[in-house]
Amino acid sequence: MVDDADHALLERFRNGDDAAFRTLVVRYQRPVYNAALWVLRNPEDAQDVAQTVFLRVAECSSGYDPTYKFFSWIYRMAVNESLNLLRRNGREEALDEATDLVDAAAADPGTQVEDSEQAARVRQALRALSTSDRAVIVMRHYGELSYRDIAQTLGIDEKTVKSRLFEARQRLRLWLSES
Repeated sequence: MVDDADHALLERFRNGDDAAFRTLVVRYQRPVYNAALWVLRNPEDAQDVAQTVFLRVAECSSGYDPTYKFFSWIYRMAVNESLNLLRRNGREEALDEATDLVDAAAADPGTQVEDSEQAARVRQALRALSTSDRAVIVMRHYGELSYRDIAQTLGIDEKTVKSRLFEARQRLRLWLSES
């Protein structure tokens, strides 16, 4: 199980094994970067956030609670750092150019084109949402975080997460039906 392996790697790092930390970085650099990119919509800012997150993991490894999944912990850090950067820069809405995070996996060229067009529409719809709507959708559906983890990340009640997610999905459906 990956979680057990992650816990073991983190423990090895705490005991001075730098190679264990490098393994965690390699394993999670893409998901951390993508989480930041979904929130920030800026590749350079997302890269900065990813570096900051791994520095924080190294500095705060002793604060990790193994009752939570390591992926959830590091993903929450990435989203929190991204939201903090938006606030510091006074950019609550980050709607820059699209990033291809949804791949078309079909082998048939006709289906692949159709899937690619649909993925592009979903990305465009996500960019049209507010930062808070986009954050809950991305955390739940792309990051696969639980309601509890999302609530902890955003500092809100679980019921509020469910409500925001419901409303964000409604806005997303409306946007997709109108386009």
